[in-house]
Amino acid sequence: RLSPTLQELEVKVLDARMCNNSRFWNGGISPTMICFQGRNGGSTPSEGDSGGPLVCGKAGKQAKVAGVLSFNGPNHSNIFKPPVATSTVKHKKWIQKTMR
Repeated sequence: RLSPTLQELEVKVLDARMCNNSRFWNGGISPTMICFQGRNGGSTPSEGDSGGPLVCGKAGKQAKVAGVLSFNGPNHSNIFKPPVATSTVKHKKWIQKTMR
């Protein structure tokens, strides 16, 4: 079931070289992508979370959007197919131009 309330997941960013390893995304992670995993063992975004923000910052401080959730592996609990977001930082100029 879908939750009627907004959910939050604390994550850590993974090294892109590791995510491109043959056991993980096998070279499919580009420099404009952010590979991450939930801090609370096995917690991952779910179906319907695509397009959601990947936010950096601590509670009480101004947070910044670092990415937009793009895709997960077909099995959300597979640690070798961690979720991937598209970096907003790498596309900042395009976003600003498009928003005008």
